[in-house]
Amino acid sequence: MRRRLRRAEARPAGLDRGTNTRSGLPACLIASVAFILLLLAGCGEGNAQTDPVAEPSPRPDYPTVQLEPLGGAPVEVRVEIVATPESRARGLMFRESLTPGTGMLFIFPETRPLSFWMRNTPISLDILYLDPSGTIINIHRNTTPYSEKSLPSERPARFVLEVPGGYCAQVGVRAGDRVELGALARTPAT
Repeated sequence: MRRRLRRAEARPAGLDRGTNTRSGLPACLIASVAFILLLLAGCGEGNAQTDPVAEPSPRPDYPTVQLEPLGGAPVEVRVEIVATPESRARGLMFRESLTPGTGMLFIFPETRPLSFWMRNTPISLDILYLDPSGTIINIHRNTTPYSEKSLPSERPARFVLEVPGGYCAQVGVRAGDRVELGALARTPAT
């Protein structure tokens, strides 16, 4: 008992074990404040290049495709390209908005029957299935957000273009029309 008393008396007054001797604050309090500051620093806007949720629409430097309605004027759409299994699986999930004139182009490694759903997608979309030449096979218009209903291609497709819900009607695009993909048609996909 006497040894403990002497050790306690050897400490400066008011300081207990785990206290920072410079500030007089408990070390756990300092560590907690530092941890909270680090968490808050990580809650910024996010990096648009690596955080797809932070980027509601394709950036101005993204490539474009051209919707070519029969009998109508061509319409340019700026697209985000997704050509890996991981990026295709995520798609536009969790995006809160998609600006008219923008979209997402899914590129698959081969032509095959495809099907999409709206799970974890809070915005309505028009989903266009395209054959290897860019001809629109079919369109699922004004999809229901968060729906897990299967939205399949009517025939095997190689590309899928997602644009804001109602956009195809607005610009007069329908099945049988073309989407000019240009060099994007040769983009490798895994």
